[in-house]
Amino acid sequence: METVDKVFALLKEHNGYLTTKETRKNGIKNKTMQRMADNGLIERAAHGLYVGTDIFPDPFFVAQYRCPKGVFSNETALFLHDLSDRDPLRMMMTIPSGWNSKLLTDDGILFFYNSPKMMELGICETETPSGMKVNAYDAERTLCDCLKHIEKLDRDLVLTALKKYIKSGERDNAKLLEYATALKIRDMVYRYLEVLV
Repeated sequence: METVDKVFALLKEHNGYLTTKETRKNGIKNKTMQRMADNGLIERAAHGLYVGTDIFPDPFFVAQYRCPKGVFSNETALFLHDLSDRDPLRMMMTIPSGWNSKLLTDDGILFFYNSPKMMELGICETETPSGMKVNAYDAERTLCDCLKHIEKLDRDLVLTALKKYIKSGERDNAKLLEYATALKIRDMVYRYLEVLV
């Protein structure tokens, strides 16, 4: 199989995305990928990440690729869990304390920091609007984070999301309060629940 055809086959196999790690594993040189991008056969979505020309790069997937330790959180996670119907004005991710995010500040991502132990609490895999898998906090952890950071976020958006969650059949008050306790905001969460229920 010719190298270019091999690249197209791999793109098809990986939902239109291809990393240089994957190309190397399949014996395709970086120069080949660069040449194909220069000739308009593929596009470079990020350093080491290529997409087919028929794909509009998914900004959530690209951000996750560029920041593999990051977890979508706060307003971005509300959107990914259908608790907000407004596209995030700015992507928000939580990363481990001490992890260097300077390389990503050009992308306009707002970072929140957490201890490695707290990073794991409530991580789940979810789908972006284009069907790609990314890491985000589950609805309960997201709501706790949003209430904890409410002064930095859109207050109306957070309260609307909390109301929507309370009315949904998916709500899990036990998990919400478990997370609130771990994040040391149990009293705050109780107050909001009392007002909104």
